[in-house]
Amino acid sequence: MAQSVAPADAAVPAITPLSLKAIAPWAVFIGLLALVLLYFVGAEQGATALVSGEGIHEWVHDGRHLLGFPCH
Repeated sequence: MAQSVAPADAAVPAITPLSLKAIAPWAVFIGLLALVLLYFVGAEQGATALVSGEGIHEWVHDGRHLLGFPCH
């Protein structure tokens, strides 16, 4: 015999929509974080490097190839 978790007469809670004001700061933060990550994976080497040396390049080397960025 099947048993339900909630009684049949239980009220379903209403889902409150999120406002754009509540979502906008998080959307901007995640967008900027994604752009920084895309820069370090896709362009941090050679003449455009912000960090000297090959450390960043070696850390993101496999991800660079996985995403289709040429590096050598």
